[in-house]
Amino acid sequence: MPSPRFCPQCGGGELVNRQPQGDTHERLMCEGCGYIHYINPKIIAGCIIEQDGKYLLCQRAIPPRPGTWTLPAGFMESGESTEQAALREVWEESGVRAEILSPYSIFSVPKISEVYIIFRAVALEITGQYGPETLDYRFFAPEEIPWESIYYPAIRQILERYIEERQAGVYGIYMGNDDTGKVHFIR
Repeated sequence: MPSPRFCPQCGGGELVNRQPQGDTHERLMCEGCGYIHYINPKIIAGCIIEQDGKYLLCQRAIPPRPGTWTLPAGFMESGESTEQAALREVWEESGVRAEILSPYSIFSVPKISEVYIIFRAVALEITGQYGPETLDYRFFAPEEIPWESIYYPAIRQILERYIEERQAGVYGIYMGNDDTGKVHFIR
């Protein structure tokens, strides 16, 4: 995320990196008015949606990695709950109206300052219309999933684990992190 050139509070141009008194990290601060500009991680919310033993994936139309497949998910907007963000992203990317059953996975990628929150959900309505960020969407049986074209290794891991748990009928809630994109699940 690019840092501002001018202070968002006073409009001054005297922004410097330094550690505010009592803080543990360097922050971008205005030397004129003392405003502290925090740069925080982005939250991505999405869903694993299952219907008749098949799983919803969306084919990306936009960078990064257009043409790859992923779970419907995207950046949370201000004023949304994580659940609202996940359901909105599902709708925008697939034209599917869904209902959340439970949280499933939380993982962090500190290197790119992102936190992913993935829910278990079911489809309520499938409209066949999807937004401009999607080339295609489909419900895949596990053996039909284009595993080598999954967008991100952590998404693949989450989906693989979910399918195993679905077959066993027992679900966990997982969290983990790794800057390589691999999730180390903790139960």
